[in-house]
Amino acid sequence: MLNKKETMVKESEKNHEAVWEKCLAFIKDNISPQNFKTWFEPIKPIKITNNTLTILVPSQFFYEWIEENYLPLIKKALKKELGQDAKLEYSILMDGASGKTETPITVNLPNLNMNIKNPEVQPPMDIQYHGIKNPFIIPGLKKIQIDSQLNPAYSFENFVEGECNRLARSAGLSIARNPGANSFNPIFIYGPSGVGKSHLAQAIGLEVKKNHPGKNVLYVQFEKFFSQFVEAVKNNNQNDFLHFYQMLDVLIMDDIQYISGREKTQDTFFHIFNHLHQLGKQIVLTSDRAPVDITGVDQRLLSRFKWGLTTELTPPSLETRISILEKKCYNEGIEMPKEVIEYIAYCITSNVRELEGALLTLIAQTTFNKRPITMDLAKSMIEKFVKNTAKEVSIEFIQKMVCDYFDLNIETLNSKTRKREVVQARQIVMYFAKHLTKASLATIGMHCGGKDHATVLHACRTVNNLMETDKHFRGYIEDIKKRINLNQ
Repeated sequence: MLNKKETMVKESEKNHEAVWEKCLAFIKDNISPQNFKTWFEPIKPIKITNNTLTILVPSQFFYEWIEENYLPLIKKALKKELGQDAKLEYSILMDGASGKTETPITVNLPNLNMNIKNPEVQPPMDIQYHGIKNPFIIPGLKKIQIDSQLNPAYSFENFVEGECNRLARSAGLSIARNPGANSFNPIFIYGPSGVGKSHLAQAIGLEVKKNHPGKNVLYVQFEKFFSQFVEAVKNNNQNDFLHFYQMLDVLIMDDIQYISGREKTQDTFFHIFNHLHQLGKQIVLTSDRAPVDITGVDQRLLSRFKWGLTTELTPPSLETRISILEKKCYNEGIEMPKEVIEYIAYCITSNVRELEGALLTLIAQTTFNKRPITMDLAKSMIEKFVKNTAKEVSIEFIQKMVCDYFDLNIETLNSKTRKREVVQARQIVMYFAKHLTKASLATIGMHCGGKDHATVLHACRTVNNLMETDKHFRGYIEDIKKRINLNQ
């Protein structure tokens, strides 16, 4: 007859599939469906013994990719189900046909909170704010160092330069050499999703740490900052929260646009911003839109966003996309035919994240199925990938649709001619670009013959007025909109 302890062990061992299913449910909510299908559906749970979950992964490459990109997420999921002392063990399938496996690799899941390292004195209290411990200022404490929460993969070495990011990258390198003591403070980096804002922001932080090892650098997403602030208010620890952020040398805040409409958080961030800026500390902000397009933010804070350098990242050109793919293949140690790389770059145009996702999906297909990388395989994969990915409308795409409709060519559209039909077509492009893309007015104008933002606003007003007064013109707009939607 089993004793109580043996019964608990048996129950734990029986439930390994249920535990992994719950982990998968959590993971699925935090990554894209494509990445979940590629990297998590092939994993099989084997057993749970002594609070250690063993999972079977298809290959060594698969194991290394999971370790590098998804381990923090798996940690959170597993600790949620098995507690703080949970452990993870990998079993790597060496030969799919014979079922042979390598000796399992055991990975301990340590506490996820940032480590506060102080060689002289440890803080006597341990108050946590959703992943960031709060170091209290203690008399005699010379220096506190925190974990910067930077991803080592997001370095300048892995950031491919192109026309779409050259100014921002150059400014970032300048900041890293002399953080705080430069004219780019703050630096406000904006652009649509997936163009490399987070990568560049973290690259600045990593370079600062390399050049100035003693500086306290912190990368934090705004939503995490907001959660920490709410927790601090709930526990009446606002001052400790404020002091923690005011002791930083470099603050990198991602997705600052989400501060919109949160008045108390804005007030607190205003004081943090002022304190850091006055002391010559560096501030790096990212957003999916320019400061002028962020609504629901106090003007005194919004004006501070514009104090330093505001720089835009745009979707990469074809040449840059090819360079990104080549760099990724080199880093992964993968040889891929040039024609396949160019084909992927031609097909995936919206952002870097989707571009790399398509490449990794192709690599996974060849790894799991033991097939060579060919154009036929690439075409088959891209067809499915593009179908399952929401395509983002580009200004170039809108120009093509409008030119096809009015039987014009792109060169004529963007020329300086004042012919009525060309001017009207150009205004229609500006109108759709403003409503269907996240591009700034300045970017739209640049793509439409080098016009300024005032010209774009005038064009949009003109189109709106004509739609209200001219039914034939309104018909043009409706027809073009249908073409854009059908061809997306």
